[in-house]
Amino acid sequence: MSEPTACTAACCPDSTYCSRCDLLVGLDGLRVIDVARADDALTVTVESPPGAAGCPRCGVVAASRGRRDVTLIDAPSFDRPVRTIWRKRTWRCVEEACPVGSFTEQNENIAKRRGLLTRRACWWAIGQIRREHASVAGVCRQLGTTWNTVWSAIKPLLEKMDQDPARFDGVSTLGVDEHIWHHVSTKPIGDGGRGPKELTGMVDLTRDKHGRVRARLLDLVPGRSGPAYADWLKQRDQAFREGVQIATLDPFQGYKNAIDDQLEDATAVLDAFHVVKLGTQAVDEVRRRVQQDTLGHRGKRGDPLYGIRNILRCGRERLTAKQNYRLYTAFATRDEHVEVEVAWQCASQLRDAYHAGDLTEGRTIAERVLKSFPTCPIPEIRRLGKTLNRWKAAFLSYWDTGRSNNGGTEAVNGLIELHRRVARGFRNRDNYRLRMLLIGGALTSPHLK
Repeated sequence: MSEPTACTAACCPDSTYCSRCDLLVGLDGLRVIDVARADDALTVTVESPPGAAGCPRCGVVAASRGRRDVTLIDAPSFDRPVRTIWRKRTWRCVEEACPVGSFTEQNENIAKRRGLLTRRACWWAIGQIRREHASVAGVCRQLGTTWNTVWSAIKPLLEKMDQDPARFDGVSTLGVDEHIWHHVSTKPIGDGGRGPKELTGMVDLTRDKHGRVRARLLDLVPGRSGPAYADWLKQRDQAFREGVQIATLDPFQGYKNAIDDQLEDATAVLDAFHVVKLGTQAVDEVRRRVQQDTLGHRGKRGDPLYGIRNILRCGRERLTAKQNYRLYTAFATRDEHVEVEVAWQCASQLRDAYHAGDLTEGRTIAERVLKSFPTCPIPEIRRLGKTLNRWKAAFLSYWDTGRSNNGGTEAVNGLIELHRRVARGFRNRDNYRLRMLLIGGALTSPHLK
């Protein structure tokens, strides 16, 4: 490339470079010498101003050997992919005893050594994945490059953030839940499979100074078991385990055992959503049993109980007058339907405990549930009462800990499911984990603020 000609703009008279172009491109230390459009992409040519340079080894002023062009993929601009041609300066050390010989200009703030993307493009891609829920393939289309090129550039940055131990600081409320990350072979990874289908996720549910929960995914480990959770807790330091005061979970004894073994000072809290879900399931089981006993077949169109199956799943505080009329009309159709009515009343009482405006009132209702359900003549409600009594301490802790729950964990699972759909599935568990830690808020950097 020929030497640049002087800029004739009014902003920079008698200057080789244009300050307005430099400001627009925004690569500190580099000056713009040319901008062109080719194949619907912008090509920006930049260079550092001439000047003396010392050998990085011995410090002797080096002799210039001209420049060489290096093409980098930059963040898109004006709805077009951008290619930045960096005219790097090259030098030769004149000290005969120095082993360096020749060397080339480097600037880690612009691009990693031998990297294909600028540092700015890497963080732009990470921001698109995290904030805009973009897929890597979608980012590639905007950058005008390939999947491997983008992922190989941003993966080291994600791994560096993952290795930062500071991301585990300040966790006082810890949630846990599992999700399915693939639906194919469960063979070990080395044998051509993807390993266990389930992953256990740990989520930071600590409240901020305003009392709001900022759910943050901390980690994902293979399997859904107590040992998987316990082993992860063992890997954390003593300060982390002592700092966790509340541990929320769904009714899975394996997670409860891990909490009891590794978080001795933490209060286990049974998640409200899962408790209400158990009540709703009990009502549905009673409805299906009574349906079979009275009509001898599964529910179908025209059957009274089948017609109110969805209304039975709603909270009674949300029912309209028309829905209440349909509900009680179905209950009055046959004497045997009284079991369904009683079961629905019991499930509604369980919901009332969580919806009570006052914590003391809510706990009183919960204690009444624990006392009355195990003696109920309806077998499904009696079984529910025994289950709640087996989890009594964790069940009542909801009202002792200011309504702590696993809702933030379910919200993170919703984000995970969104990105699984956007990506059309994942094949590599390590890449999957990094992607989910990124969108789950575990990986932080000043570039993402």
